[in-house]
Amino acid sequence: MSKIAIFTMGTRGDVQLYIYLAGKLIEEGIDTIIGTHPYWKDLVEEAGVGFVPIGSNINIEKEMAAIRGNGTNPMSGIREQEFVADFFQDATHDILNACKGKDMVIVGHTMIGAVEAEALGIPTINVTLQKESIPEKLRQQTVSEKVLENFGSNRAIKPFNNLRKKYGLRPIKSVDELFSDRLNLMPISRTVNDRNPYWEAKNVVTGFWYEDDVDFVPDEKLKNFMETGDKPVVLSFGSMSYEDDVVADKLDKFIKAFEATDTKAIIQGFQKNIATNYKLPDSIMSCGDVPHSWLFSRSRYVIHHCGFGTCAASMVYGVPSIPIPYMAEHVKYAIKLNDLGIATKMVKVSKVSKRAIMDVLDEMNSSYYFKKERAEEISKKVRAENGLDDAVRRIKDVLH
Repeated sequence: MSKIAIFTMGTRGDVQLYIYLAGKLIEEGIDTIIGTHPYWKDLVEEAGVGFVPIGSNINIEKEMAAIRGNGTNPMSGIREQEFVADFFQDATHDILNACKGKDMVIVGHTMIGAVEAEALGIPTINVTLQKESIPEKLRQQTVSEKVLENFGSNRAIKPFNNLRKKYGLRPIKSVDELFSDRLNLMPISRTVNDRNPYWEAKNVVTGFWYEDDVDFVPDEKLKNFMETGDKPVVLSFGSMSYEDDVVADKLDKFIKAFEATDTKAIIQGFQKNIATNYKLPDSIMSCGDVPHSWLFSRSRYVIHHCGFGTCAASMVYGVPSIPIPYMAEHVKYAIKLNDLGIATKMVKVSKVSKRAIMDVLDEMNSSYYFKKERAEEISKKVRAENGLDDAVRRIKDVLH
């Protein structure tokens, strides 16, 4: 039996993607484990996937929320890079040990595991979420492009070269050198991201990776709320809903806007804050960990931060969006959803107010049926791609 190790780091969305992949590989008879933060042990194991802890036992959701802040700090990107670099150093021995005896290592989208696999001579497959990260090897670069690339590379490669020195490997000049020479998978729909003609053949856009959670059973309160009256709007900020004072202030504006517009809504997350500070009207309820496949497919539309996983779920389940992006990468996804005709204009989190929320609620309601029809069209295309099956087939081809 072939053995694969998958490594990832970050918030739930950064882990869930690989749980889908690991589960499918296991179904195909491939012994697959996921190495990630100890914080995600239960999440991984409850999905029936082998788990290996890497790095210190920290509350990664809290750490990332503190680093990213409320979306207004221009230094948050640099702070996140520094956190990732420190984590690589902290986790490297755990990663190295988890690699031993494996036939293949799947390197997560932060390049975690690439150096350790190379040190042991184990072949790799990459997963990439940002198309800008993939080198255009089939296009001649201009001199200015080369200068800019070299300027940006120095900071990016430093943590990898520190690890490479530890394992007696030659230093690299570009992160591009960490990409697999066999296969690089992009788990994004071709509706969202056409394949770049300047990419090498090994770079493949598979379609989204997801699973319909058919076994989920809601509690009676949630079930009754969903089934009584109109479909609700869902407010879901994923890892950005960590309960600090700044985020709680944003939550307050949403609740007031929902009340002012008589909007039936489900607020996912924030349960501690809501329990402490609010007596919600009958038209609003909060819920905790509910699968997107169940919640989104039963909602009218979704208000979200435009993280990768939430954007994917909105398209998979044919639900229009109101984007409230926190980070630069979220803004890109928000623009794409709007360009596809399935989202309102974005409201950056730093611009959130009761009035701004009421305005986008009105925009969504006035154009809802067009956006819903368009979202359902895209859902059909996305589902037809069978991205997870395609990824597993390609991995098996490389393995054998």
